Amino acid sequence: MEIFKQNKIFNFVHWSKYGLIVSTLLTIISLYLFFGVGFNLGIDFAGGSTAQIQYNKKEVPISEIRKLLAVDERFKNSQVSRFGADNEIVIKIPFRNDLKSNEIDATLHQLLLSSGDFTIRKLDVVGPKVGDELRKSAIISLVLAIIAMMAYVSFRYEWRFALASIIALLHDVIITSASVIIFHIDLNLEVIAALLTLLGYSINDTIIIFDRIREKMLEGKKMNIGEVLNEAISSTLPRTILTSLTMFFVVLTLYLFGGQIIIGFSLPLLIGVIFGTYSSMFVAPKVAIILGFSIEKYYAKEVEKTKKQEEKKRMRQLYESGRV
Repeated sequence: MEIFKQNKIFNFVHWSKYGLIVSTLLTIISLYLFFGVGFNLGIDFAGGSTAQIQYNKKEVPISEIRKLLAVDERFKNSQVSRFGADNEIVIKIPFRNDLKSNEIDATLHQLLLSSGDFTIRKLDVVGPKVGDELRKSAIISLVLAIIAMMAYVSFRYEWRFALASIIALLHDVIITSASVIIFHIDLNLEVIAALLTLLGYSINDTIIIFDRIREKMLEGKKMNIGEVLNEAISSTLPRTILTSLTMFFVVLTLYLFGGQIIIGFSLPLLIGVIFGTYSSMFVAPKVAIILGFSIEKYYAKEVEKTKKQEEKKRMRQLYESGRV
C-alpha cells in the first residue's frame, strides 16, 4: 500500500523546531499536574477495597448510596461511581485498620439494604503493605526498562542518539502520565502496564527511523544532517503511519468496547501511541541535532571500525592458511 510517494521529501527538521516548543510546553504542564495536582492512587498502590455491585433495577441511585455509606464512619470517604452499565457501580473503600476484609461483604449488604436488590459481583482487597510493594515494583520496572533501552541504543548507535531516544521516551511517558490525571483515572497496575507497553512501542518506532538515518549516513554522500534526517524520516513515513494506525485502532477498540474495567490501560495507551509516533519523527531526531551530532565524525568512526574488522578478518584467513 503506497500512502506517500517514495521520492517525496518532507521538511521534518523545519517543523520539528515547532514540535519541540509544543513538547516543552506540554512537558511543563504535565510536571505542574504531577506536583500541583497529583495522582489519584488506586487501590493497587494505596491499599483498600473495591466492590463492583450490580443492581436488579435499571438505574442506580448513586446519591442515595453515598448517604447510606456515610452512616458508617469506616465507609465515609468511599468513592462511588457508575461502572459501565446504568445498573452497575463500583465502590472504592480506603484502607482502615478497624475495617476487616472479611466484614466488608456483610457490612455493604447491611448498609445498602434499602437501596434495592443487588449482587456484589467482585470484591478486591489490597493491604497497605502490598500496595507499597506494588508501587515500588512498578517504579523499578519503569526505570529498568528505560535503562535497558538506553544501553541497547548506545551500543547500536551513538550516545547522542541514545540520549535523544531516552528524552523522547521520557517525553512520551510524562505526557501520557499527565493524561491519567486529566481524565481522573486511578493510578494502578493497568496504567503501569500501559506505560511499559508504550515504552516498547515508542522505542521500536524510534529505532526504525534511526536505522534509516544510519543507512543514509553510511552511504557517504555529501549531505548535511538536516537533509539526512528529512530523507530518512520521509522514507520510513509510510511504515510509521501504517504501524501507528494499526496500533491506534486496536487500542481504540479496547477503549470503546473493553468497558470501564480496562480504561486504565486503554486510554493512556491510546494517547501514548499518538505522542510516541509524534516524538519519533519530531522530537528524537531534533534532539540529536541539538546535542551536536556530526555526520562527518560518525562516518569516519564507522569507516575506521570497518577497516579494523576487515584487517582482523584478513589476519585470521592468513593464520588459517598457515602463512602467518
